[in-house]
Amino acid sequence: MAATSFDRTQRIVVLGGGPGGYEAALTAAQLGADVTIVERSGIGGSAVLTDVVPSKTLIATAEAAAAIDGAGDLGVQFFARNESGRAVKPEVTVNLKRVNTRLLRLAQNQSEDMRQLLLEAGVRVIVGDGRLDGPQRVIVSTGKGKKRVDFDECHADTVIVGVGASPRILPTAKPDGQRILTWTQLYTLDSVPEHLIVIGSGVTGAEFASAYTALGSKVTLVSSRDQVLPGEDADAAAVIETVFRRNGMTLLAKSRADSVVNTGEGVTVTLSDGSVIEGTHCLLAVGSVPNTAGIGLEEAGVQLTESGHIHVNGVARTSMPSVYAVGDCSDTLPLASVASMQGRTAVFHALGDAVTPIEQRNVTSNIFTYPEIATVGFSQKQIEEGATRGTVHKLMLETNPRAKLQGITDGFIKLFAARTSGTVIGGVVVAPRASELILPIALAVEHRLTVDQLASAYSVYPSLSGGITDAARAMHVPRD
Repeated sequence: MAATSFDRTQRIVVLGGGPGGYEAALTAAQLGADVTIVERSGIGGSAVLTDVVPSKTLIATAEAAAAIDGAGDLGVQFFARNESGRAVKPEVTVNLKRVNTRLLRLAQNQSEDMRQLLLEAGVRVIVGDGRLDGPQRVIVSTGKGKKRVDFDECHADTVIVGVGASPRILPTAKPDGQRILTWTQLYTLDSVPEHLIVIGSGVTGAEFASAYTALGSKVTLVSSRDQVLPGEDADAAAVIETVFRRNGMTLLAKSRADSVVNTGEGVTVTLSDGSVIEGTHCLLAVGSVPNTAGIGLEEAGVQLTESGHIHVNGVARTSMPSVYAVGDCSDTLPLASVASMQGRTAVFHALGDAVTPIEQRNVTSNIFTYPEIATVGFSQKQIEEGATRGTVHKLMLETNPRAKLQGITDGFIKLFAARTSGTVIGGVVVAPRASELILPIALAVEHRLTVDQLASAYSVYPSLSGGITDAARAMHVPRD
């Protein structure tokens, strides 16, 4: 839609510059709207500055360290010469201070690049805190304490809220930024923790436990559930548990942390059964809470859930027609890709452009452990519970020729298809770079391709992606 097709210039105010707010502001400006974005920390929000970008950079470093350590399995050996000329195997070490300096620099650079793109598109960028004063008015404040002042007010036809979420804090395990840490505070460490205790075995806990094990830490993972990644595919979680234990990680299932104390020299974690674990550092990964308190949402008539998330529909619209919400503060999947799509969808809908409601079942997600876990569509659990009629085929990665060449033994490709039509309805990939391999399956789910159509694509031989077409061929549905 051309910007000139609007009867008047729409005024759009975006609260929060994370992936959802950024995409909303950029899209609205490109469509000719008058756009203001309010962000207190930096464009990109926590996703860029303290979460996704830095954590995945750290994980990339961990993967590099693991690759070097495992190169001997492929016949690659590293030796140095000592003073007597004898060959000695060098030690692989990680300079965590240098790693953290690099990842924080990358995050800042990414944030600045995004800010420049907004400015070039004509977006007004305000550094400060925004709150609603009714459904179409935003008050922006700067400063703290007695110096805090309201310096601007923005009237809007549409307000898009993308204020994100913050790490959940336990009252008996308060982070101090030194030894008791949230995932936003890890990047202040100058050296790899000798013994890191990770509380929480969801996505964040599993990712950091995997990374710090590869970086050289002794890691103890405390899980309140039967196994790690309780919300994921059971077979995938089992593979990750096997790899974790093989790499020396200690897993404590059905364990709940009651308290964490900084002893000065380390930390003590007391579990609900009275047992005590001692380590040098503790990472709290027990979920997050939306940053929706105190910004005038309920007063403006915006409906919140019991958890404080903003309730939205398929086009990211709230209970107030002029207010939309995107990203982790909304009651949808807490993924940067979903936030970005919500931002674009909200703008298209607000400006009267053609829009397709977001279908959460078509969303791909990835867990950046090693190996990675990528999923899309219906799950095997949903099929087994009768939510849909489907068939399942699982191809072990160790049978794939490219995996054999690369020495990959852990992982699988799993496809789900409708029982009668053979339409691809979901899939799981557990493999190195599963985040890249899931795309063909995601396209099949999005466009309702059958297993035969997926199998008819020419995959490279040998390739890991060839396992996808192999799995599809195994699910061939004979035609009458």
